Amino acid sequence: MRTLWGLINQLAAAVALILLSPVILGVALWIRLADGPGVLFVQERAGLRGKPFRMLKFRSMVHNSVAKSAELGIDDPYGLVENDPRITACGRFLRRTSLDELPQLGNVLAGHMLLVGPRPDVLPQVANYSPIDARRLEVKPGITGWAQVNGRDDIDWPQRFVLDRWYVDNWSPVLDLRIIGRTFADLRRGEPPVHVDTLNIARAQPAPVAEDVRRAA
Repeated sequence: MRTLWGLINQLAAAVALILLSPVILGVALWIRLADGPGVLFVQERAGLRGKPFRMLKFRSMVHNSVAKSAELGIDDPYGLVENDPRITACGRFLRRTSLDELPQLGNVLAGHMLLVGPRPDVLPQVANYSPIDARRLEVKPGITGWAQVNGRDDIDWPQRFVLDRWYVDNWSPVLDLRIIGRTFADLRRGEPPVHVDTLNIARAQPAPVAEDVRRAA
């Protein structure tokens, strides 16, 4: 069933890319004129069973946004903060409307992603997953997902892990269609408030050195 559903996803992505090509070209031109070269943001993310792939997005942040996080005193380089200064002029609109995700239709066509699934996480954060966290990697990631329609950026990572596990355990094509329908309904809403998550910040910190190890050193 999942294999057939994956093929249906690829077909749907191909049709969507054709139908939305004027929108995709228009957004690309807007980014180029408003924010300069570098229309696409390409980043390695964790796919099925953690296998890395190059995820595509329209660029909505300044160049080298991860490196600039340290300059700006942002603890989580992959998260957002209120009135994030790394987001470009047009990027705020693209993120609010999810137009920045359109290039991921190419990832679906290539078989790296599906239309629905857990959002693909960055590799440094996946490296810190617990075994139960890693259950979200049992299926291909998606452009939208169960966690996205149940809170998006306004829920923290522990909640996302719970929602993603529920999705993995209860997956069906009907559920995917429900999520797609709710995703389009959510596009009419305003930008969700930014929830600064502390889990990935804490997990990225070096593990404390045991007292006896420090003494031995």
